[in-house]
Amino acid sequence: MSARVTDEMLTIAEIIADLKVPRATFYRWRQLGKAPRSIKLPNGDVRIRRSQYERWLAEQEDAA
Repeated sequence: MSARVTDEMLTIAEIIADLKVPRATFYRWRQLGKAPRSIKLPNGDVRIRRSQYERWLAEQEDAA
């Protein structure tokens, strides 16, 4: 298996499906600064790098 050349960009829909949380919960986390770091594209869409998401998940585990 080859090393990943680019960091996959995930949509909010993919993130909330993986976390099994309502969209409103995820947006509340974003407002509170408790969500994974994200990128806002020029068209207004939001993407989250898989590496940022995985790092954020690990931080949540350590915080618990």
